[in-house]
Amino acid sequence: MSKQTVAHLEALRAEMARLHVDAMIVPGTDAHQSEYICEYWKSRDWVSGFTGSNGTAVVTLDDARLWTDSRYFLQAQQQLADSGFTMMKEAIAGEPTITEWLASVLAPGSVIAIDGTLFSINSVNALEEFCGLNGLRLATDFTPFDTIWPDRPLRPQGKIEVHSTEYAGESVADKLARTLSAVEAAGADALFIAALDEIAWLYNIRCTDVRFTPVTISYAYISASKKAIFVDSAKLTPEVSAHFAENGIEVLGYDDVARFLDKLPLETTVMLDPNQVSDTLNRAIECGRIFGKSPVSMLKGVKNDVQIEGMRRSMVRDGIALVKTFRWVEENAASGTVTELGVWNKAMEMRRLDPMYRGDSFSMIAGYKEHGAIVHYSADEQSDAHLQAEGLLLVDTGAQYPDGTTDITRTITLGNPTADEIHDYTLVLKGHVALASQQFPVGTRGVQLDVLARQYLWNEGLAYLHGTGHGVGQYLSVHEGPHSIRMNENPVTIVPGMITSDEPGLYRAGKHGVRIENLVLAVNSVSDAEFGDFMKFETLTLFPYDARLIDVSMLTDGELSWINDYHATVRECLLPGLDGADAEWLIEKTKKITR
Repeated sequence: MSKQTVAHLEALRAEMARLHVDAMIVPGTDAHQSEYICEYWKSRDWVSGFTGSNGTAVVTLDDARLWTDSRYFLQAQQQLADSGFTMMKEAIAGEPTITEWLASVLAPGSVIAIDGTLFSINSVNALEEFCGLNGLRLATDFTPFDTIWPDRPLRPQGKIEVHSTEYAGESVADKLARTLSAVEAAGADALFIAALDEIAWLYNIRCTDVRFTPVTISYAYISASKKAIFVDSAKLTPEVSAHFAENGIEVLGYDDVARFLDKLPLETTVMLDPNQVSDTLNRAIECGRIFGKSPVSMLKGVKNDVQIEGMRRSMVRDGIALVKTFRWVEENAASGTVTELGVWNKAMEMRRLDPMYRGDSFSMIAGYKEHGAIVHYSADEQSDAHLQAEGLLLVDTGAQYPDGTTDITRTITLGNPTADEIHDYTLVLKGHVALASQQFPVGTRGVQLDVLARQYLWNEGLAYLHGTGHGVGQYLSVHEGPHSIRMNENPVTIVPGMITSDEPGLYRAGKHGVRIENLVLAVNSVSDAEFGDFMKFETLTLFPYDARLIDVSMLTDGELSWINDYHATVRECLLPGLDGADAEWLIEKTKKITR
């Protein structure tokens, strides 16, 4: 990979020199600011060799750097070796940011170039301000990969499917009405949407354009008098065309979006999410604009009763598949024939036994021993470790079903756990349980809950650098907003119907990693005339913890009771779908833990 990457890097530099560009910033996203993207937009991967979901490449005529966050430090170091790129640590004290580094290496008057279709309005505004303060120039129309990437994949042409109200729980008409009401309340006449998952939710459609996330490459525009979707016509079926017609949605070409926006009546005021809509499309608009968070994000983030029941059903079928998978892993690890990739293949095999399975919701992380310390590790043919009857195996996996999206992490021992492994696991489990079992007042933000999961690690001078919880879609993106549980401030409060992950971890480089993750649903708890309304979490994920890694002496009576109650629920929900050795395995794994 490195030799090929170096050739790609030199091709980019040649194009930069030809057009008098001194530096180019290459993001790891698409024209919709997506986290997971189709192959067509993976220009950063092509030029650098880095494949993580978060990372930005910066190339000058004589240097190349790639910034990524703590989840990918180890992965980036490995993938960037001999590539011509140097890894830079994002959001770490003492490490320069992209703009700080550019300011230190570029002379006044230098040109920084970007492809404006891949940068949001807000990000370009920040770059323009930086350039102005540092005597640099910004070009937003540099598209070298159209020229230098000869075998660039085409935009995907997967067929769109209608997402039935049987699973969505709400009609397109009702969603449009609620969305337009929020748009009008914000002082706008119309809403332009670039986020793919928002379009899929609003129009009740799904597709296979992006691996792991059932969305279609498109844009949407809605007002009281016009509803439109911008999409390649080859992606339509008669059923989908009828669905759009029935809901008054006009179908326009994907590449027609800029011309459409340019021709909007000048008296129109259109609402744009400045973190989702690209700078290029923003520049095409001549009419009035209001910038703000898309109201669809909040509407989508709060699940209705039908969606919640669907998520519960998806947890049962996924739990059954994982019981079969983990039993197989434990029984075969000692043979030395099971590898990390083999774990993923077995999980897919077991999930495929259910006709509702539509694929995984992200690339499985199966990290054995030291690989478990790489937060977003992804096994390949070179790194694919063979399991043995010892050490920790961290498995982070999820699936897509028409009625739900799952995301679970379990860390298990494959034999003879050490005192350090047990201690680390129990610390993480205590934080996981603390968050899952906490009652909290209405109006609480995720940042106020985050410390619950970190407290026991902090008490021993330990920490993890990733967030504790992210929102999860319903047969949509496994990572969604607008809410989160993390140390960074997020003004969005937790409200009933929001689904969030609970996933503290601990990672010891070169040794092992521990992460434990369930999805939890925010529900109403108690109401008091004096102290107000409170909420709590209902745990949705159904799969046992590894009791062999639990130091019971470190648990309070309340924690032990919570774990035993959870295991009883897991057994009650999953046992009817299991028999034989699988049922016996689950019964053993969920038996009561005592001191």
